[in-house]
Amino acid sequence: MNIAAQIFGVLVLATLLVTVTAADSEGQGLGLFRVEGQAQMHCPNDTVVWLDLKKRTYYLQGQRLYGRGRTAVFACRKEARRNGYRRSLLGWR
Repeated sequence: MNIAAQIFGVLVLATLLVTVTAADSEGQGLGLFRVEGQAQMHCPNDTVVWLDLKKRTYYLQGQRLYGRGRTAVFACRKEARRNGYRRSLLGWR
């Protein structure tokens, strides 16, 4: 494989992992991230939460399900709340 193909592959993979954006019915965006550090860079003055897309809930760091699950990603708490996600009260250690 030549160097151009390797660079292209890395760029495609990086693009897929960095950000997926979704818009709610009001048109406000929600930044979704596979890596916690990327979410923190996106919202440096907000709390990063673990967003469960199926349940439409989020978990704070310290909760048992934070960072777990296949249908979840990292996001900013303010954006999550604006888009109708609610905090889970379960799973505190």
